[in-house]
Order: sequence, then structure tokens, then C-alpha cells
Amino acid sequence: MKRNRNNVRTLGWVAFFGGFGQDMIQPILPVFYSSVLGMSKEMIGLVEGSLTTIVSIFKILSGFLSDKLKKRKAIVFIGYLLSAVSRFLFGFASTAWQAFVLRFADGIGKGIKDAPRDALVAQSAKEGEMGFSFGYQRTLDTFGSVVGPLATAGLLWLLAKNIMRYRIIFYIGGLISAITLLLIVFFVREKSQPDSPQGSKFNWTLLKGKFLYFLIIMLIFTLGNSSDSYLILRAQNVGVSVIAIPVVYALFNLFYALLSTPAGALSDKIGRVKVMQAGWLIYAIAYVGFALANQAWQIWIIYIFYGFYYATTEGIAKALVAHIVPDNQRGTAYGFFNASLGLMSLPANLIAGFLWDKVAPAATFYFGAACAIISLILLSFSKLERCAAD
Repeated sequence: MKRNRNNVRTLGWVAFFGGFGQDMIQPILPVFYSSVLGMSKEMIGLVEGSLTTIVSIFKILSGFLSDKLKKRKAIVFIGYLLSAVSRFLFGFASTAWQAFVLRFADGIGKGIKDAPRDALVAQSAKEGEMGFSFGYQRTLDTFGSVVGPLATAGLLWLLAKNIMRYRIIFYIGGLISAITLLLIVFFVREKSQPDSPQGSKFNWTLLKGKFLYFLIIMLIFTLGNSSDSYLILRAQNVGVSVIAIPVVYALFNLFYALLSTPAGALSDKIGRVKVMQAGWLIYAIAYVGFALANQAWQIWIIYIFYGFYYATTEGIAKALVAHIVPDNQRGTAYGFFNASLGLMSLPANLIAGFLWDKVAPAATFYFGAACAIISLILLSFSKLERCAAD
């Protein structure tokens, strides 16, 4: 049991350093594309826009493959290896096609690692601590997303006169991402999985019953959950300065990180569904707040409140999936779960943009709040509550 606890801790730190490295390079990529590589906006859109599809496809494939081979750790290692190498090599990129290839490799890596990593966390969680385990992972992952941009800001300041500053940050980001490989090799342990009567074939019953019902509810919610870029645009819309926006966003991530583990532990005690319902209610209230906000100070408060939503839903939804499906199908289930939500982001953002431009900025947030309330009601009438506790 102690080994399982160590696994959960280690996988949390794997997520931390992975997020650290990723969010070091993410803020400077658009500038690097345009000012250093001379890429057009269309080319930038092609490179970055292709990532969602790439990541989603490989989430499904890697999830199924990890169930079939019963080798989750090795697949997680390959995913992090691809991401670490591609981020480091970005420091040597000099053409648009090289940037495309490296981002493609990073996207494959990100897609490969997620589903089997989530399945490893579920497998390693102590009985009665599934919510805590996923919450702990979300906490460290989010802290990585706080530290990464701050480290980049500091390096940009220190290297302000160095023409190699962006490339140096890519090198450092790649090396930090490589720490995940050492953690996986030396500290992550994978227990053998029993043979399944289904063999290695895909079991279509996975896409029926409780898992399908929960997935549909999540897709309805996600349809109204557009990119957080719209929250940034809204902040600018009501008067938050460009300089202050990163600080607001860091504050949101800080609350998200601090609350994720307690929220996960709470779900172990009172049930996943109840905590998720509270999270979606918080989301709806926050989105109505974004719709009604007309002063900059209000955005600061709403953003902090919005952090409560992330803490009470992100990791807990994955913990709930772990109880709905058997262990030997969790890789496939997480693959479908993560990929489906990722693919739904495209129509969600199209709707959000249409409402913003054709109706009013507030309409985007009213729609998101409505989807959250509908999802909350559907979850209330579900029979998933009994799956919400170990």
C-alpha cells in the first residue's frame, strides 16, 4: 500500500515538471513563430490548430493500447520523452516546417501520456482516496503551470539583451521536462494486471450504460465551456490592464492548485457527484458574474471564485470515471473521455465566438452558465451517485 501511495506522489511530481516545462515555452511560442521564424498568422494557426486533433486521436489510441498491452508506465514514458525532446529541439528550429514537425511530436507526446497516466493514478490510489489522489495530481500539475510562466518572465528579464533568449528558454524548458523521465523510470511502479476475459479486443460495452451517460453530460457541459481566452478578453473588455491580466490568471491558478487536493478529499467523503454539482453551480455563478461585470475589480474576485470550479471538477471527474469502468478498461475510457472533451472544444469556441460577435460578449457567458445548469440537473437524476464513493 505504501508503494501505491508513493506512486501517486511521484505521478503528481511528473505532472508538475511536465506542466512546468510546457508552460515555460507556451507563452513565448507565438512571438517566436512570428518574430524569429517569420511565420504568417495563417501558418501559426495551422500549426497550433492541428494540435487539438493530434492530441485527441492519440489519447484514444494510447488508452486502448495501454489496456491491450497492460504496459501503462512504458507508454507514459514514451509520451513524456517525445514532449521533452521536441521542446528542447525547438531551440534549434529555424524554419516553419521544423516548427510544425516539433509541435506535431509534442502533440503526439501529450496525447500518448494522458490516458495511461490517469489509469496509473487510479490503479495506485488507496481505497477511499481516489478523489484525493486525482486532486493531488491536479494540485501539482497546476503549480507547474504557475511556476512555468513566472520562470519564463524572469528569464526574459535576465536575457533581455540576448538575441538567443527564446532558444535558451526552449533548452531549459526541455531539460525541465526531461526530469519527468527520471521520475518515471526510477520511482513509478506498475503492478501486473490480470488477464481479461475480453482478451485484447475492444469492448464496446464501454460506450454504453453509466460511462456513456456521464460522457454525454460532460459533453453538454463542455459545449458551453469555451476557451479561457474569452475570460481574458472579457477582463480587457471591462478595463483590466494588459499588465495585470497575467497576475489575475496566476492568482486563479494558485487558488485552483491550493483547493484541488482538499476538494478531492472531500469527494472521497461525501461523493464525487455532490462535489461536481457544487463545482458546476460555482461555474454557472462565475459565468453570470463575467456576463454582468462592468468594473475591473470585479474580475479579480470572479477569477478567484472561478478557481473553485476547476478544483471541484477537473480531478474529481476522472476519479468518477475510475469507478464507472473496470480497471482493465480504464486506459481506453480515459482516452475516450479526454479526447471527446478536447474535440468538443472546437464547436464550443465557435459558438462562443459567434455569440460574442453577433449578439454580445455577455451572451457567451450566459450560454456557458445555461449549459452548466442543464448538466447539473442531468447529473442530479443520474444513478452515478453510488459510484461516487469507494
